[in-house]
Amino acid sequence: MNTFKIFGLVLLTSVSVSHAQDINQAKKAIDAEKYEEAKSILKSILQVKPSNGMASFILGNVYLTQSIKDSAKISFDKGLLASEGARFNNIGLGQMDLDRNDTIAANAKFILATKDMRKKDFEEYVYVARAYMNAEKPNFKAAVAVLKRALVNNSLDAQVQLALGDAYYGLSNQNDAYKAYRDAFQADNTLLRAKMQLGVLLKGAKSYDEASKAYNEVIAINPNYGPVYRELAETYYKIARNKPSKAAENFKIAIDYYQKYMDLTDYSIHSRMRRADFLILAKEYKALEEEANKMIELDKVNPRIYRYLGYAAFENGNVDKAIQSLETFTSNSANKIIAKDFQVLGLAKIKKGTSADGLSIDPVAFEAGLTSIKKALEMEPLAVEDLNEEGKKLFSQKLYKEAAAIFEFGASNQESKNYLDDNLYFGLSLYYANNKKDVKPDTIGLQKADAAFDKVLVASPGYYEAYLFKARTNSLMENDANTIKFYEAYVAAVTAKGADELAKPAVIKKIAESYNTIGATYANTDKVKAVEYFNKTLVIDPTNAYALSSIKQLK
Repeated sequence: MNTFKIFGLVLLTSVSVSHAQDINQAKKAIDAEKYEEAKSILKSILQVKPSNGMASFILGNVYLTQSIKDSAKISFDKGLLASEGARFNNIGLGQMDLDRNDTIAANAKFILATKDMRKKDFEEYVYVARAYMNAEKPNFKAAVAVLKRALVNNSLDAQVQLALGDAYYGLSNQNDAYKAYRDAFQADNTLLRAKMQLGVLLKGAKSYDEASKAYNEVIAINPNYGPVYRELAETYYKIARNKPSKAAENFKIAIDYYQKYMDLTDYSIHSRMRRADFLILAKEYKALEEEANKMIELDKVNPRIYRYLGYAAFENGNVDKAIQSLETFTSNSANKIIAKDFQVLGLAKIKKGTSADGLSIDPVAFEAGLTSIKKALEMEPLAVEDLNEEGKKLFSQKLYKEAAAIFEFGASNQESKNYLDDNLYFGLSLYYANNKKDVKPDTIGLQKADAAFDKVLVASPGYYEAYLFKARTNSLMENDANTIKFYEAYVAAVTAKGADELAKPAVIKKIAESYNTIGATYANTDKVKAVEYFNKTLVIDPTNAYALSSIKQLK
């Protein structure tokens, strides 16, 4: 009987050690971003031993990483009933409270998770810190505060230092993040993520070549560590954006590295979605459409796939599919809708309403598009920066009224990097929209154009063409005093540029326009003044037909 008891004890110990090893394998799989493999290991553990609360907690965290919240909660709730490690599941539920902005409930759960810790325990603090960092609205300061408690008795632990590095990185504290990552790798030279993060810091500092070297050092240690290839892909994407002359070459390298990442991790929905997000950044819409169609075969109910289908369809010319997909996605408020979703939907509606020859847009379709775009800007005002290119397309198609409606968004946002450019094109669009035959000038629109050109001159006083367009705009409004004032301002500004500028044929033509318009403005009130300006035209353009004819009539 005693022999049986001793044998049973040995067996239980063996099983316990086995489960610990399996959990460590699951953690390694998670670190390598092999989430499906990790889930498989954890489910196997729980099938044999449902009372393993730590396995339930880690499984729940994997589900949270994959944004499968229902499954995460089920896993945490089961874990709370376990006989071992149950308290950790409070941390997972606490993170879910943070996602709901319920910090009071989250803190209460974190207290439950940490209240019975022994002096040298620290794992609970690390997971609480990560809950703060992984929440939908990260709180990196709170994470640092928690980790400082872990440091008291465990300052040399690699996982504590790695988490601290991530927290400082979230706070843009490069120096402390570097030290923590370095210390983590020195404490455990198998912790490749810590070494990889040193490269991430260099990437953030735009030292792309140095970042690539750091990543290659990781590959030299373990060429099968998948996450490093994702970082390489994102680094080469940034190199492509910063070196337009070699953009195509570097984009291809980036895509190839991302494929390597996929091959070394898994082709789960989560990994495919992460790759899809990257394809959007790289503007690889053909590949995005292929990826989205593969995803919908694997998971017909995941709503985020409709975002990818919508983006890809819009860029690939299928506006009907784009509208259908994005309306399906944005109609459900439970989805994590971003500004770009409404922006692309709006542009798709406008594109659908555009005639085959590109010369007109159905007003109803255009207004519907603007409504969606306004929703995007309400969510993220700086999304306006992406509209500049769309406005210029409409401007090039001579759809000036519609272009003005697009540029007005950016012209109203001083924080936008395109603020000056948008104001210029806003003013030009309104001017050209009103300078057409059979179009009665819209005074309110022209006043907006005049104000837009003023903003351009405030931001860039040397852009003297703005004076010319202010003069033309005031001429359309029949504001004689301002017409004369700003044509004179244009001539004075261009004269100050010197003889070389005055000798340019295009400039001579514009000065002649200025003198002729001023002359015509004076013609009904001061004939002497009018003739004076027409003669100024003839000084620079002796054969100018309008000036010669006008002088003849005035005499």
